[in-house]
Amino acid sequence: MSTPIAFLKGHGTENDFVIIPDPENALDLSPAAVASLCDRRAGIGGDGVLHVVRSAAHPEARAMAGEAEWFMDYRNGDGSVAEMCGNGVRVFARYLQHAGHVAEGDLAIATRGGAKQVHLAKNGDVTVGMGRARLPEGNVTVAVGERTWPARNVNMGNPHAVAFVADLAHAGDLYSAPPVSPSTAYPDGVNVEFVVDRGPRHVAMRVHERGSGETRSCGTGACAVAVAAARRDGTDPAVTGTPATYTVDVPGGRLVITERPDGEIEMTGPAVIVAEGVIDADWRARTLG
Repeated sequence: MSTPIAFLKGHGTENDFVIIPDPENALDLSPAAVASLCDRRAGIGGDGVLHVVRSAAHPEARAMAGEAEWFMDYRNGDGSVAEMCGNGVRVFARYLQHAGHVAEGDLAIATRGGAKQVHLAKNGDVTVGMGRARLPEGNVTVAVGERTWPARNVNMGNPHAVAFVADLAHAGDLYSAPPVSPSTAYPDGVNVEFVVDRGPRHVAMRVHERGSGETRSCGTGACAVAVAAARRDGTDPAVTGTPATYTVDVPGGRLVITERPDGEIEMTGPAVIVAEGVIDADWRARTLG
């Protein structure tokens, strides 16, 4: 227990993360440990943990080691495992640059949603290739109190229900997950986005992230929103043959999402490292075990 554990804190459009560098996958980050680290009063505080591991050292990523040296072992704030986190990938890439592992330009990062292509720009923005959206068939409904809305089922490597509303206040407090029906549509839970229009190809959203509650931003959610908006607006790039770019305002800032005619989606936005330090050994012994 005497070995210190380093950590950093970072955010992408105020979707914030505790970053734990662990190249050889030597740490056992249990769900309880992750939840303790993410506790905003008794821990470091964050929407999730970015566990930084070499792909070759992690059983879930070894098959991607030839394509991507680093694996983003992402955990939600409640300790549960997540397939993908778009803002997290940008912050993960910024950490790799901060630590001297990579330079400006292109790299690949392994995730449970596959290897993601990333570009670190000179202006500080990070662009992530988010892959293609899947649009499962079937009607989905989201409810808050007595209000209900039809929602678009969009999968970005993780599940989303996108509802267009008249006022973002209609989403309520988003402390708990809004009911979504049918329940069989999302057997492992779902991220729920509430969306309003701000102008041509410009929307704003609030989100309840599965396992974290309302967050200031959600990268995969912003992509899901852009895809749902393009289908609603008749600007599906696969049909028009022209890329569709949407500006998506989130409570923590702004993201730009582009879907190409081949279905590939790119997300661009900021990523910031704000602090680094060492976890106190006594707190670690008492809390993390």
